[in-house]
Formats: sequence, structure tokens, C-alpha cells
Amino acid sequence: MGFSLFGNKDSTDSDRSIWEGLRSMDALETLLKNSEARPQVIFKHSTRCGISRHVLRNFENDWDSKESTEVYLLDLLAYREISNAIESRFGVVHQSPQVVVLYEGKPIFHASHQSIDAHEIGQHIKAMVNGSR
Repeated sequence: MGFSLFGNKDSTDSDRSIWEGLRSMDALETLLKNSEARPQVIFKHSTRCGISRHVLRNFENDWDSKESTEVYLLDLLAYREISNAIESRFGVVHQSPQVVVLYEGKPIFHASHQSIDAHEIGQHIKAMVNGSR
């Protein structure tokens, strides 16, 4: 594993094991299908933005890996068409960095920039899942 302060072509694949890559429209469709059973978290990240990198690291450090959800990392520079599809399909205006949580086929939470708080997102997911049973 390497360390790069300014990012590189592999910078979307964090050294943390929490991430799944979101690299195709087919993967987005699979994620959407999986959201019917459990929440899916999408972290939209710009590899050229220092703020995005900082928020990403904070999220990684604070995310409770015991959450019963998959967490996807979307590299906005490489896969902008996926971000555009998320915006048009779910009505969530594009931001970077941004977290969008999908559950039962629809967005249940989104936050951007410094408002991204892994603990708050986890609590929101728990409340939604427990409330829908």
C-alpha cells in the first residue's frame, strides 16, 4: 500500500476496507436493487479537491464498520456520468464531496462538504431501518 498526499490514478481505491467501487451504470443498478433490502451509501469524491480528501478521511476514520450497509466510493472525475445519473434519477443536486444514502429504491439522506458526519449518517440509517419494520 502506498501513500500519496496529492492523489494518483488509484486514489479512489482507499486503503480502507469499507469501500466498494462504483465504476459503472450496471454497478449503480445493482446498488439500487440492493437498496431494497438494506441501505446503500454513496460517497461522491473529487480526487483533485483537498476539501473532499479531508472529508473522505474523516468519514473513513469515523464510519462504524458494523453498519449493515455497503459503502460505495464514486470518483467524480473518472465517472461523472454516474453522478449525473444519481442527480437526475433521485433529484439530489450534485455536490462534491457528497454522501447519498439510498434505501428501498430512494434517497433517504444526503449531505455535502463539512456536513458529512459518519456518526450522524449511521444514526439516520438505523432510525430509518428500524422505523420501516
